[in-house]
Amino acid sequence: MHDELMSITPIDGRYFSKVQELSNFFSEFALIKYRVLIEINYLKMLSGKIIRNFSDEEKKLLDALLENFNLEDARKIKDIEKVTNHDVKAVEYFLKDKLKETTLKDILEMIHFGLTSYDVNDSALYLMLKHGMEQVYLPSLKKFIESVIDFSEKNKKLPMLGRTHGQPASPTTLGNEIGVFAVRLAREYKKLKDVDYLGKLNGAVGNYNALHLAFPNIEWISFSQEFLSSLGLKSNLITTQIENHDKFVEIFQILSRINGILIDFDQDAWRYISDNYLIQQTNKEEVGSSVMPHKVNPIDFENSEGNAFVANALISGFSKLQISRLQRDLSDSTITRNFGSAVAYCLLAVKSSMKGLGKVNANEKILLEELNKNPEVLSEAIQTILRKEKFPGAYEKLKELTRGKEISLKDLREFVNGLEINFGEKEKLLKLEPANYIGKAIELTDLGIKECKELLC
Repeated sequence: MHDELMSITPIDGRYFSKVQELSNFFSEFALIKYRVLIEINYLKMLSGKIIRNFSDEEKKLLDALLENFNLEDARKIKDIEKVTNHDVKAVEYFLKDKLKETTLKDILEMIHFGLTSYDVNDSALYLMLKHGMEQVYLPSLKKFIESVIDFSEKNKKLPMLGRTHGQPASPTTLGNEIGVFAVRLAREYKKLKDVDYLGKLNGAVGNYNALHLAFPNIEWISFSQEFLSSLGLKSNLITTQIENHDKFVEIFQILSRINGILIDFDQDAWRYISDNYLIQQTNKEEVGSSVMPHKVNPIDFENSEGNAFVANALISGFSKLQISRLQRDLSDSTITRNFGSAVAYCLLAVKSSMKGLGKVNANEKILLEELNKNPEVLSEAIQTILRKEKFPGAYEKLKELTRGKEISLKDLREFVNGLEINFGEKEKLLKLEPANYIGKAIELTDLGIKECKELLC
């Protein structure tokens, strides 16, 4: 029996328990099972059209073949493949062997009738990807986005120092900063949820040549559309031997963008922890360093960041799928076998970020102290009011007062007191503090949360 300590990749070793559910959709066993699914459903679709009607018992027999398909069956197909050196033909021979002693023995030659391997493979791959997204990845992503929304809502009124170029900037709120990530992720979630998954069923070079020749009275175009729709796929009618794979690339580009947002989130969270804006919960059994006992490392965000980068490295290689020598070459078969690895790293990134977020709380004391240490961020407010009052050289005067200098709130108020401007505007500026100079941050956070909840429905 294989030991996970001997696994070549961490997906099948160190991290397997966290991504195991994906094996139902992206393992070699899953690929074989989905090919069987396509072949059996295609055979059933032919019933009553170009072959005799199947009885209810015969339909149940075919359904049972799929429902009871197991590792032993998959191994039999792999054994046949060793002889045929062809994976899809091995599935055809397996099904013929299974049915040769049944009442369906008279229609054995209609299994895989008029098809090319990639009528089966491409449709199987899209269906695997669709089910893997819908049943595993999207629910995990949705759960994470909901946790980001909760954190944002909880901290939407907590002011904090904004930073641009790493330098102190106009104040914001912690909830607003985090809420931006929720909106970005929710928008990509919606795109991934609504994406079409394609399939093809149009023969060796995409023109129904053999099918049309054998049965010219059958409307094969509408047949393939109906068949693929019954599986939850949209028919790509205009193809060569293979489905053109542009949609595969589109789906993974959405995943790549999600990973990019996660990396951005992870790095900001890491910095917030480093600046003590966020406090990590500790587990007394854990160790942060082999030599420094005090360490509590932000390992979940680091793990997420690393896995997201690895996922995107794989995904960048998937662009080769759009390039096929004339009708096709086998490079696409090699590449698509790595879909599972890419999705697994994507899933790990989401789960790790969610775990990290669940272990941090806002450090309100430090956030307010840091904000109050930088009253110069009010210079934007003061010079904007002065511009409104048509005060000459407003920006330049504030630049001279604040740029590269340490000043206090008292210094700013003394400056304001010396200004000859409208009394009401002066009073507004004298009451201004970094903690209350947050603009529409709270309202915008609420709007972002509302948008997220609508997108996640």
